[in-house]
Amino acid sequence: MSDKLTRKELKAPDSFQKIGAEAVPFFVAHQRNIVLSVVGVLVVGGGIALVSYLGERRELQAQHDLGASLMALGREISPTPPAADAEGPAPFKNEGEKNAELVKALTEFRQVQSGTRAAAAAGLPLGQALLREGKAPEALSAFDDYLKVSTADDPLRPMAIEGKGYALEAKKDYDAALLAFDQLAKENRTEFMKGMGLYHRGRILLLQGKTDDAVKQLQDIDAVAPASSASRLAAERISVLASQGVKIPEKPKLVPAVTDAGL
Repeated sequence: MSDKLTRKELKAPDSFQKIGAEAVPFFVAHQRNIVLSVVGVLVVGGGIALVSYLGERRELQAQHDLGASLMALGREISPTPPAADAEGPAPFKNEGEKNAELVKALTEFRQVQSGTRAAAAAGLPLGQALLREGKAPEALSAFDDYLKVSTADDPLRPMAIEGKGYALEAKKDYDAALLAFDQLAKENRTEFMKGMGLYHRGRILLLQGKTDDAVKQLQDIDAVAPASSASRLAAERISVLASQGVKIPEKPKLVPAVTDAGL
């Protein structure tokens, strides 16, 4: 087989990281709690600061309304109809119905509270939901709104940057997606997120047909984020490429320096 992947193989669905369907494993597993708690703290803290300084009541109302708009995240999913005497809102029938409700609630909230910090903060959960619906352009705009108000120490900023990269990838704007994933790697101090940024960069290089560059990028991840999820994903991807006939260069072995005791 050829050292290069065929165009058909390059366009095949990504078995490790599907656009809009999967994000960083930790964030996916804890998405609801993170969005409800950390975004809530971000908005409430920022809202209270603004209210104290500017005396504006609109921000307080906006952050209250955002909490109500995010209630869909807390509703369960069950295909079984609830009992007649069940209390509280009925569960969603499936994930698609839940996602559609979240998009509707957050979109309406952002229209009503346009221009507030809370509306911009809502761009993160809305962008993620829009990506799941395959609406990349709308998701990109939502992520950009969030990034405009987030700070370098915002724990959710990596999610927005990664989401922006996914949206650009879905639009096939690969050069811009590379820049987003480069930003993800450079802005974060943790090995985990740096590794994920580099892993995504490797994926995009593959989509661009730059197989040799992609392989080198994937191999370099282990040095930046050893024993991380990104390193594992990179190793799996390299194995898949090798099985498809791509020539994988051996990583240079480090030779320990020899000290001459007589010197």
